[in-house]
Amino acid sequence: MADRFHSFEALAIAMKEGVNYRIRSKDRGTSAVILAPHGGTIEPGTSEIAEAIAGGDFSFYCFEALKTGSHGDFHITSHRFDEPRAVDLVGRSFTAVAIHGRRDDGSDAVWLGGRAVALRDAIGASLRNAGFEAQPNTTLPGLHETNICNQTRSGAGVQLELPRRLRQKLVTNRNELEKFCSAVRDVQGKFAERYAARDN
Repeated sequence: MADRFHSFEALAIAMKEGVNYRIRSKDRGTSAVILAPHGGTIEPGTSEIAEAIAGGDFSFYCFEALKTGSHGDFHITSHRFDEPRAVDLVGRSFTAVAIHGRRDDGSDAVWLGGRAVALRDAIGASLRNAGFEAQPNTTLPGLHETNICNQTRSGAGVQLELPRRLRQKLVTNRNELEKFCSAVRDVQGKFAERYAARDN
C-alpha cells in the first residue's frame, strides 16, 4: 500500500502528536543509535525490539503510530523519513541500526540491508551464531543515501527487516528477545569501540 504522506511535515499537519502518534528518543551520546521509524501499530513489535537492543548502551529513537488503520496512514518510506528529531540524532551518530517489519513469507530470516557493509555482515554472522536465520536483503536493501539509517556521520547504517512471526516470537519470549538483542548489541559494541578510536 502506498504511503499517505511523503514527508513528516505533511503527516504532522494532518495528525496530532500524543493522540495519533508519539515519538520517543534517548540521546545517550553514543556512536550508534538504534531506531524504529515504523513503530507502534505500523510495524508491530519493532519499537519494543529496538528499545531492547539499545538497552542502556546506545541512543534510541522510535516513531510510533498510536491508532490502528491502513499501513500507509503513518508509514513514511525510509528514504523519505525526515522527522527532525530522528534526523538530528542519527546525524550525530557514527552509525545506526534500524529495525523494520515485513509480512510473513514462510521464513523467519532476518533480512540484512544498509550501507554499513562490514557492520551489516557482522550482525548477520552474530545472529546466525545465536541460532537465528539471517540473509542479505535483495528486496529492500536499504542502500539509498537518504534512508534514515544511512543519514549518519559515516553515511552508512544497517537495516534489519524482521517478519511478523519472528517479531511476535521475540516480544513474547524474553529469552529469545535477549538472545537476539545480545547478538546485535555485542557486534555493535565492538564497532563502537572502533568508532571511538577514530574520533580520538
